[in-house]
Amino acid sequence: MMSMELSIVHNIDLVKALNEIKFLNTYHPANNRILLFFGGYRGKTLDFARYSDRHRTSLAHFLDKGKWDSAALEKDLRESVIEKVYQHSRETNQPVLCITDDTIASKTRPSSQAVHPMEAISNHMSHLKGQMDYGHQAIGVMLACGELVLNYAILLYDKSQSKIDMVSSIANTLPAPPNIGYLLCDSWYTCDKVMDTFIRKGFYTIAGLKTNRILYPCGIRMPLSEFASKLRKTDSGVRLVSAGKRKYWIYQYDGQINGTDGAAVILTYPENAFGNPKTLRAFLCTNADLSVEYILNLYTKRWPVEVFSRTTKGKLALDKYQIRSATGIRRFWLLMSLTHFLCCVGNGVLRSFSEGYTYWQKLVLRNVVQYVYNCGKNGMPLAMLGIG
Repeated sequence: MMSMELSIVHNIDLVKALNEIKFLNTYHPANNRILLFFGGYRGKTLDFARYSDRHRTSLAHFLDKGKWDSAALEKDLRESVIEKVYQHSRETNQPVLCITDDTIASKTRPSSQAVHPMEAISNHMSHLKGQMDYGHQAIGVMLACGELVLNYAILLYDKSQSKIDMVSSIANTLPAPPNIGYLLCDSWYTCDKVMDTFIRKGFYTIAGLKTNRILYPCGIRMPLSEFASKLRKTDSGVRLVSAGKRKYWIYQYDGQINGTDGAAVILTYPENAFGNPKTLRAFLCTNADLSVEYILNLYTKRWPVEVFSRTTKGKLALDKYQIRSATGIRRFWLLMSLTHFLCCVGNGVLRSFSEGYTYWQKLVLRNVVQYVYNCGKNGMPLAMLGIG
């Protein structure tokens, strides 16, 4: 098969899309590795040999020890994401959303006698599996506005600092949003450090809240779950609202809460499960002036970060890569983030990731076929193309 590395300089559309990120010129070494994703990369080193005439170990060397400035690429990619999302916010007058969540890239536990095990790997609690899972924990951060959703960062949690500190550091890299901004996150990040950092950057927080959080209704200390158990449908403040396509019984608590001041707490039950403690969900919003309906509908916009985790595992080998060093893993995730950017906004066209992935995959394949045809038409021997 022809080396796909030959196709990048002949693919005008892909070159144009890459040049939108100023650091990436046509001949940047990262470009050819991006083509691997569109060629059906499954995370195996053997996959590299299918799409390149170089040795299969060259990909690992490029990621682990390659002399290219990944920090500069990360900086310019983040600036491109901010530019796209913030410009969309200016044009539509919609809020900027910073959405964060974590996922686990599961791995097989190595033998105790393994000489070179993967770095930065350990056991993590998987809420999806309901048990401990061995692998790398990735913290995904998305920036969104309306239908535009882009990956801003994928952070490797190596326990050298807390996830709270990592997400707070991300907040410090963001400029103030053009209109207003919201951080959407789960209960893990509902703490003063994260919320205070984001509010200083112009982002309110809308987050999940654990049901064991302590409230002080009428000055009486009690867990949120206990307070919720005392509510009745006939109580003042309890009402039925719509959020998305579903209806929920809600109650807004505006009193004191441990660890946070001046925030609204919203207790919810599904329409047909009022009073069932297993269905109780609670949310916190640091802008108490917003309506309950608006808060709940905005929180449903958090779903794209879940989609990002699933699609990158399915299409970009997030949980299948065979890379040992922490540096190589971070660089691999950076190329994944770049690929996601190209799929969603490449050449100035807004697409979902899945739509964009299919578009570029077909375009790259068509480019390969066209290039082979042109070379054959001009009398170039197939052996020069790595064919035959």
